[in-house]
Amino acid sequence: MSSITVAKVLNNNVIIAEHPQYAEVVVIGKGIGFNRKVRDRIKLSSVEKMFILRNQEEQEQYKQLVPQIEEKLIEVVQEIIIHIMQHSREPLNEHIHIALTDHIAFAIRRHEQNIPIHNPFLYETKEIHPEEYAMAEYAIGRINEAMHVSMPSDEIGFVALHIVSALSNRHITEVRQHSELIGDLVTLVENNLDYRIPRDSLDYSRMVTHLRFVLERLRRGETVREITSLDGLMKREYPEMYTLAWKLTKVMEQRVRIPVYPAEVSYLTVHLQRLAQKKEDEAEMEEKKG
Repeated sequence: MSSITVAKVLNNNVIIAEHPQYAEVVVIGKGIGFNRKVRDRIKLSSVEKMFILRNQEEQEQYKQLVPQIEEKLIEVVQEIIIHIMQHSREPLNEHIHIALTDHIAFAIRRHEQNIPIHNPFLYETKEIHPEEYAMAEYAIGRINEAMHVSMPSDEIGFVALHIVSALSNRHITEVRQHSELIGDLVTLVENNLDYRIPRDSLDYSRMVTHLRFVLERLRRGETVREITSLDGLMKREYPEMYTLAWKLTKVMEQRVRIPVYPAEVSYLTVHLQRLAQKKEDEAEMEEKKG
């Protein structure tokens, strides 16, 4: 029967152990270290809901983090990670144990010191990553309940990005930059149209979803089929929106450093024209009311 041998107990929920396959590992599990002594053997099959950090660098980072973190928080983060695993189709990058624990601990400290951090891309994150956002809502709710704090909704967006990062194996910086870029592109559209898109509207959802898919296609290196007739039609019929779409693609190119296929301009123009028409329709309705 395969088992691990306790090398050191860091606290009730974290131990360092010798693993038959991975050598030294950090093992995280509710109560895993309770009443354990060095050289104790633990059957792998008897340990439920246990996480093993195999990567040497991740191990060292987690060892440094554990003494700074309240035990209750480590336990709650473990519950959250189990919840994420149960509600996602992709495997989680083990770095989430460090990243999420560290982020939430720091967020709680900020909250206790009354240092609010505004999340300007909360709506974009919710729209782009609805499933991860729902998991993050659960996470913040559980943290508030267990740690007796009242974290703001801004934190849901930050936690959601950590979940996206762990599920997609992309660095949190890249994930955050995509959300920020989409937010900036929406602002550019609103400034050019002099029209604020209601954040709970279908128009906003369509715009953000389309921008997200453009960025995803760029990231994956997918080509977009050129439709010359559509391009000519958009340029001729909607020159202002076509120019704005071109500006948006140039901003994308500068920020992600990947060339955008010209066909994307035409498809963006369609969305922008719909928004411009919506603005006109609303203005006409206001005139009639007046």
